[in-house]
Amino acid sequence: MNNMKDCRIKRELNLTQLAKKTGLSLGYLCHLERGSRKNPSYNTMKKISDALDYNVSEVFGI
Repeated sequence: MNNMKDCRIKRELNLTQLAKKTGLSLGYLCHLERGSRKNPSYNTMKKISDALDYNVSEVFGI
């Protein structure tokens, strides 16, 4: 289960801010949150988790 949106909101970040922190595109992050993109690489999950100050399992449920 993907908890990315909940984690992002708890950190009071919008998608644009997260995109800047991770170096990932806004569109890609949006698709990940909505679930229309699946199976990001571990490196991508790690970038997002680090930017949100959570561990990978908390954000992506793995």
